[in-house]
Amino acid sequence: MIDRSGLKQLLRDARLRVTTPRVTVMQAVADHPHADTEALIRASRELLPDISHQTVYDALNALTAAGLVRRFQPTGSLARYESRVGDNHHHLVCRSCGVIADVDCAVGEVPCLTPADDGGGLQGFEIDEAEVIYWGLCPNCAAVNEPDHTP
Repeated sequence: MIDRSGLKQLLRDARLRVTTPRVTVMQAVADHPHADTEALIRASRELLPDISHQTVYDALNALTAAGLVRRFQPTGSLARYESRVGDNHHHLVCRSCGVIADVDCAVGEVPCLTPADDGGGLQGFEIDEAEVIYWGLCPNCAAVNEPDHTP
């Protein structure tokens, strides 16, 4: 957990102006990994009651562009945000309840998946990140969905 002074230093290091709304949104993202925008607005308002929707959106855009926050969007879901950046990890999404968990890079170095250049489509690209989303059932949902084998 990074304290507010650490968050301010991250903003300075990214050459972003340090503002109370940006620090607040960074704190909300750190406290609520994988949250969508509406959840982050609510969390930000717990810390800074007068923060507007637009200010949260603007802060998320600036923080994402600076690489301080990561935005990802599982198929059929709202965009999600997290403060775990720079390690090229992936996500596991439960098809039933929607819970999201971090999954460390499968194997190898960043990017941990190197695509085959079977048709020359990769010529000129310098790949630095791979985004993988694994889908399945979390342990709780898997237990509920197990067939009953009692006679």
